[in-house]
Parts: sequence; structure tokens; C-alpha cells
Amino acid sequence: MLNWSAPSSRREQAPLRARRRPLRVAMLGAVGAAALIGSAASVAMLPAHAEAPANQGLAPVGPPSFADMVDRVKGAVVAVKVNVVEKAEAGGPDQGGEGLPPGMPPVSPDDPLYRFFKRFGGPNGVPMPQKPHKGQALGSGFIISADGYVVTNNHVVENATEVTLTIEGGKTVPAKLIGADKKTDLALLKITEPGSYPYVQFADAMPRVGDWVIAVGNPFGLGGTVTAGIVSARGRDIGSGPYDDYLQIDAAVNRGNSGGPTFNARGDVVGVNTAIYSPSGGSVGIGFAIPAEVARDVVAALKDKGSVTRGYIGVQIQPITPEIADSLGLKSASGALVAQAQPNTPAATAGIVSGDVVTSVNGTKIENPHELSRKIAALGPDATANLTIIRNGAEKAISVKLGKLPEEKEAKADAVQPEKAAKTALANFGFSLSPSSDVPGAGKEGAVVTDLDPDGPAAQKGLRPGDVILDAAGKPVMGPQDVVKALDNAKKEGRRAVLLRVRTGDNTHFLALSSDPS
Repeated sequence: MLNWSAPSSRREQAPLRARRRPLRVAMLGAVGAAALIGSAASVAMLPAHAEAPANQGLAPVGPPSFADMVDRVKGAVVAVKVNVVEKAEAGGPDQGGEGLPPGMPPVSPDDPLYRFFKRFGGPNGVPMPQKPHKGQALGSGFIISADGYVVTNNHVVENATEVTLTIEGGKTVPAKLIGADKKTDLALLKITEPGSYPYVQFADAMPRVGDWVIAVGNPFGLGGTVTAGIVSARGRDIGSGPYDDYLQIDAAVNRGNSGGPTFNARGDVVGVNTAIYSPSGGSVGIGFAIPAEVARDVVAALKDKGSVTRGYIGVQIQPITPEIADSLGLKSASGALVAQAQPNTPAATAGIVSGDVVTSVNGTKIENPHELSRKIAALGPDATANLTIIRNGAEKAISVKLGKLPEEKEAKADAVQPEKAAKTALANFGFSLSPSSDVPGAGKEGAVVTDLDPDGPAAQKGLRPGDVILDAAGKPVMGPQDVVKALDNAKKEGRRAVLLRVRTGDNTHFLALSSDPS
């Protein structure tokens, strides 16, 4: 199993699941003892009469040295040490303390029996009581101002009760949390000890793929570690959040590098090291850094307000596949497709409807839903967004006054499993439909997927049991026959796919189903 790992911090850090991949996201905590073993190097002396080496006088081979740049910036990179309180998984006093249930032995958390009792219960099946217990986390950070503001990752300082920083020279200074943003995994600290500190600044321009980058940080507690590589890719989405826009780098980053800077060859910060892709938890040359252009805006908001407020229009959006583009008559599979404009939101007020394709915001082209989310969020509440959309093949301009992004709502879908599914002409597509009115809890509109072949064409395109098909080829679906009719018409007209608007739980999205199941 391959791991998405964040170069953060915990002594034992449980993985977090990536939302759109069968991979695991785990914080890259760096803690553990390392034994450094030195070996004597033998030096062979040339005899006095030996001839000069053949390569003497030739230009050095390989990239230029980064030593001068590192000397300039290393004083601004800090090691972050955090005392945290782990949340209890069950109520009750800690083991070995006052108030234990009868028969519970006083087991220390460091005792091997502790994990056994925690998993299987204490003697006679008595549950192992727990309370929050203390731990430590290690990470990295970098100073961005002479008065001691420090950038790091949110997951490094989350649940912190005390934060200390080790600066150049080994001095330890206390710091306080100014603000954190979970959506981008960024946090801002402030050194509380007065003084003038060395600092670095964010780069003005994004690096290109192939540019040199240098990572400096605190991997495995080994502060001041420098590694080099190149930008391998830009705009990576690793499924960690709605604003994923990572730089991919091959400079080695490991547990403890989280929150540390990625520099360009001039010594400006181009990214904040956050995660790695690894089968073992160690570096394999695939690391991810939050771009400077994202970090700069978030950090500025945290410094001014202690939190980040984002713009909001109130739409569910999805990518445009080649099949969907063909169904909508689009020239290319770019833009963001509006699956649903939620009621009583800025989008609904402005007249945006499902099926609209957003192609630009304030004149800037939109390639995919992630770009639209980031652009709208960055504009902030009460700003005006001038959108260019495509509706029914025609370009249209819509102006939207943005609202404030509300707290995220967890969508919950209730499975629909009727005893019998109506057999229709859709059998060749690998699914059956029933009118929504015949399925309890499905509502009155559309047709419900009541039987699905997991290997059939419909399942391969993303249809799931319990999904409600609301529209087919832009027309409302009142029953299974409307879907059959839309597929038949598409095949007669030579169209390769039919665009379906589908509701899954509380979410609505589009998918393109081939008109020819073969």
C-alpha cells in the first residue's frame, strides 16, 4: 500500500484517508533517535614526481553549488517542537490513576500491555478507561519577518498546548499560535521573545517545471538539513482538500520537514513542504509543497485576522470529461460544469443554473473545478465575480456578488435497496430504474437506480445504486422511459453519449453515458 505522507510530526501518526484515491494520507512526524556513525576516510598522497591529473584546469562538472544561497537563508529556518494533547477515545480516568474500575491494573502507556488492554479490554473484559494524554510533535518552519513571524503547517501545531522553536545556533525560543487554516494546512506562529530575527521572503514568480529547488528543514529531528532537486510538476491535486494546488518536487523531504521552506536558487521561498508520496513512509523523491502564491495570501489573512475568510457562490461543480464535452457540444474539455446551483445562494440569485459551464472569472480562464474554487475563494466575501459561462452552446456573461463560505456540511446518503427492480430496455447498459415515487425516501422527481451490474457500462461511468437520474440530455426525467428515450435519440442522431444529471445523496453531478453499450 502506498502512502500519502505529510512531513509532519507525530511519534506515531495514524494515516488520514485521501478522499479521491485508494491511498492513505499520514502526517510525517519526525521523531526517533538516530545513530550517526562516522568512518575514517583514507587520503592517498601523490608522490612528488607524479604528473598533474588529466582533468586539472577543466571546468567543474554538474550544477553550481548552492552553498552561498544556503548560508544566506539557513538562519531563517527553524525546528518546531510542539507539546500536544491527544484526544481520548473513551471517557474515564487514565490508567494507573484515581477512579479506575475494579480489577483494572495500573498500566503505564509505555507498557506493552497498555495497547493490549486498550484493544481487547482489561481483566474480565473491563473496558480500558482513557483520558487525553500528552505527546510531542516535531516539524519545521521559517521566519518571514524581523519581528519573528513564522510559517509552518497546521498539522504540525494542531492541538498544541506549547510551541517552542529552535533557531540557528541551537537557541530555543517560545512561540504562540496566531492562526491556522485547515483547508490549506498552513499556520502562523509568532516568537514571543523580543529580538530581531533573520528572515526570508516569498518568491514573486512561480517556478517552472525543471527549475532547481532546495529544501531546508528538520527531518527526523536533524535540524538544518539541506536537500536539492527540481520542480517535477505543478498543480498537483492529492485529494487533501478543495484548494489542492501543490508543487511536486524531488528534493528529499521526510518526517519532520513539514512546514519547512522550499527555496528557489535565488533564496526565495517558492513552497511550504507538506506531504510526500511514499510506499514506506520515507522519501522516494516525490514531495509536495504548498505554492508561495497560496501561502502568501493565507499567511497575510492569518496575520491580519487570525483566520481566513473565503468567497462563496454556492454551486456544486465537477470536471468536464471528453464525453461530457461532446454531449454539451463544447470545443474542449475545460472549464467547470455546474451540477447544481444551491437555493438561496449568490449563484442562484445571479441566475446560474445546472448545466452551465464556467470558463473564466474576471477574465482569467478556468481550466477545471479546482481553479474555479480557488479563484472564488481568493476574491473573498462581498467581492464581485464576473463569470463567463456557456449555456446551451452560447457564451454568456454573469456577474455574481460573492458571499462568505459557510462551514462545510457533511453530505449523507441513505442507501436505497428495494426488493425488486423494474427491468427495462436499460439492461444492456447494466442497470435498471424505478420511478422515484415508487422508492421510499427518493422524492418525487427522476428515476432511481435500483439494480446495477458492477461491471456494466453504467457502473464504469460512475452510476451507483440509489442514484436518482434527474435529467437526461437536458430534459427532466419523470420515469425510466425518459432515460431510454434519450439514449435511443442520441444513437439515432449519431451522438456518442447522453448527459445525465444525477443526484447522489445530497449532491448533484453530471455523467456522460455512452449511447451504445457495446
